[in-house]
Amino acid sequence: MNRRHFIRNVAAGSAGIGLALTPFDLLASDDFVTISILHTNDLHCHIEPFGEGNERYVNKGGLARISELVKQQRAVNPNTLLFDAGDMFQGTPYFNYFKGELMLKVMSAAGYDLGTIGNHEFDNGLKGIADPLPNAKFPIISSNYDFSDTILAGKFDRYRIFTRNGIKIGVYAVGIELEGLVSKRNYGNTVFNDPVRVALEMESFLKNEKECDLVICLSHLGLKYKSNKVSDLVLAAETSATDLIIGGHTHTYLEEPMVEKNKAGEPVIVNQAWWGGLMVGKIDFVFDRNQKHKKQLFSKNLES
Repeated sequence: MNRRHFIRNVAAGSAGIGLALTPFDLLASDDFVTISILHTNDLHCHIEPFGEGNERYVNKGGLARISELVKQQRAVNPNTLLFDAGDMFQGTPYFNYFKGELMLKVMSAAGYDLGTIGNHEFDNGLKGIADPLPNAKFPIISSNYDFSDTILAGKFDRYRIFTRNGIKIGVYAVGIELEGLVSKRNYGNTVFNDPVRVALEMESFLKNEKECDLVICLSHLGLKYKSNKVSDLVLAAETSATDLIIGGHTHTYLEEPMVEKNKAGEPVIVNQAWWGGLMVGKIDFVFDRNQKHKKQLFSKNLES
């Protein structure tokens, strides 16, 4: 088979912790391959569910519940990947006492396959990223931050490719501009490169040179702004080969993923999974082994 074309987004949504929604059983045959993408953002060191001090979210969210959901999903479909779109650090006493070390250990135990960095990863400076980084048993990537002149030089790949049941999934990551958001002493000589330019470069590289069947962007830009600041929706409109943008930073609650038109007039999914582990995004891509250019879309979001 040369290039597999997929039925995009069969069941695209955000799953509540402890709940599962998948078309896997509906399309479980040798003719189809379902790739399930689970994703989080802005976890902010919420390892345990919210406590009684937060009546609205009590017993919801947190990595412990995410871990159980991931186990359930992978039992149904082993072709399941778990990604995080940044701001893993800061937010609970676990970060105050253990910095980033404990969070990366728990995320590793929960089965994360890939992550990227947000602005709060810089809260303890570059050393605050470098020191706990070995505790991550999953890769963390960054495509538009240039760390060449810092202690983080060589620590982050620009992309990662996963192969599941013959399907190649290429992932790149873009982060928000740090100037004005993060203290200069905390990011030092880190160079911020324009995320739109980098996204165009990376999607072309992954789609054309690496021949990926699915191209995903992990973004910590924010969903949208009233100003002309670069956001996920801006990125969606400017790209041509990115199939899914997994967002973060703005802690956006979406009842269902947004389906936008890219520069080529094709659909691109934009999703964000709230914050604190209160929601887990879930997107299923179903690849048809035999038929080409066939697309179907079903979308539903479930809260925890």
